[in-house]
Parts: sequence; structure tokens; C-alpha cells
Amino acid sequence: MRRMILCLFALPAAADPAVVDSVDAQASGGAWRFDVTLSHADTGWQDYADGWRVVDADGHVLGTRELLHPHVNEQPFTRSLTGVEIPEGTERVWIETSTRPEGWDDGRFEVELP
Repeated sequence: MRRMILCLFALPAAADPAVVDSVDAQASGGAWRFDVTLSHADTGWQDYADGWRVVDADGHVLGTRELLHPHVNEQPFTRSLTGVEIPEGTERVWIETSTRPEGWDDGRFEVELP
């Protein structure tokens, strides 16, 4: 009689990046203010949206908003970043998101500057 041995391996959870629902960008005193609304299936300290950043067309980081805690019971949520210096003549920027433990996602949300 043959015996079959079944081996189960724990697979890492599929990455679920934070989603940018909306962005409000406003010029403010020579710099810019960004109000970014995100959604993410935060489960606690081990898996949550931990930041977003403003980048230009070449991927240069213009400003970063660190998120210091999970938002399990607050979805979607909006956080702001002020004092972002945008080079003159820039017509659009992008928002990139980061989650713990995955890190920065490759996706970008385009924002046309008013």
C-alpha cells in the first residue's frame, strides 16, 4: 500500500496596494497642498497603508506623507501634505502609495495641477 504525503506550504499573501480614491491639489504660498484619500484593507499593524508620495514624471520624489498607524475602522481616509515644492511649468504629478509589508507599489495616480 502506498502512502501519499501531502505537504502544505504557506504562501505569502497577494499584495493589495492602497488605492488612491481622490486627490485635491492646491497652490498655497509658493508651495502646494495635497489632500489624498486612500482605501486599503488595513488589518492592523502587520498590514496597512503606511504612506503616499508625490512624484514628477521622472519619478523624482517631491514630497512624502508617512502614515504612522493602521486605519482599520476608517476607510477610506484622507490625509494632507503641505509645503510640496513643484518645479515651475509642471502640469501634472503622480501619487504613489506604500503598504506594510509590501512597500512602494508600482502603480501611479495621475494628478493634473490646476
